[in-house]
Amino acid sequence: MSASIRYITAEEVHAALGYPELIDALREAFIAGAEAPVRSSYSVTPEGDRLLLMPAWRAGQDLGVKLVTVFPNNPKRGVPSVSALYVLLDGATGHPRALIDGEALTLRRTAAASALASTYLSRRESACLLVVGTGALAPYMAAAHCAVRSIRTVVVWGRSPDRARSTADALCARGLDAEPVGDLSAGLARADIVTCATTSREPLICGGQVRPGTHIDLVGAFTRDMRESDDALVNAAEVFVDTFAGALKEAGDLVQPLEKGTLNRNRIRAELADLVCGRDAGRRGDNEVTLFKSVGTALEDLCAARLVFDRIR
Repeated sequence: MSASIRYITAEEVHAALGYPELIDALREAFIAGAEAPVRSSYSVTPEGDRLLLMPAWRAGQDLGVKLVTVFPNNPKRGVPSVSALYVLLDGATGHPRALIDGEALTLRRTAAASALASTYLSRRESACLLVVGTGALAPYMAAAHCAVRSIRTVVVWGRSPDRARSTADALCARGLDAEPVGDLSAGLARADIVTCATTSREPLICGGQVRPGTHIDLVGAFTRDMRESDDALVNAAEVFVDTFAGALKEAGDLVQPLEKGTLNRNRIRAELADLVCGRDAGRRGDNEVTLFKSVGTALEDLCAARLVFDRIR
């Protein structure tokens, strides 16, 4: 590796990307805009191994691409299924500037983007956060949401009660008042904000269980055959997305009801850029149920990578 190319570790990424600073940077990035094509996906073996490419650029300024591999049989080899690396390039010359741990970058920017959306869509007085799912994203989603709202209680639900307990304990160790809940409907009855990060293929959050005024943040179900919400919820809520291009192509929560005809396209009000630029006002009343569906955009990766690089440099 050339001495001029900096490798930035996961620990350095997490240390450099505090949520207030990253959320502000993402707000500015969505205002400024960037070229961020929907990710390309390639099958590399008959066993289902895939390579994903997520490029983004601002001409003459910043350029980067995230390389993601998904190898489903990796757990049998004792290694994770998903791996990622971010390549940050000089926008003027195209020369490489840094290689950045892609998993840490993704965890941070995903959580920060949801928190940014929450500043427009959740009620300011929101006090109870329900975290649905106990995977790698869960603690980051909780921390980011707590950075923008005065959350007093974090409630954690997962299919495994033991993992829900350990996730809540980990959040407590980070200074949050967190507790597990054994029944999802009981958690929904308390929640002002629900953040859901799972790989579910069946709806978990149903419209009839959600209180008026709740904000729903859906960051899992990132393929067309996955779902975290039912038709009743997406039809009852005011629906927002990170990007129209990505969500309407990949998000099963929206693609499935659109294809069935149970959701009208005009029910999807705005994308995140519309909120930050003031083209959509976001939440319009305390009783409104809002739903933010994200599948990720390379603009967020580029913004986070540049912030990490500038801080470490």
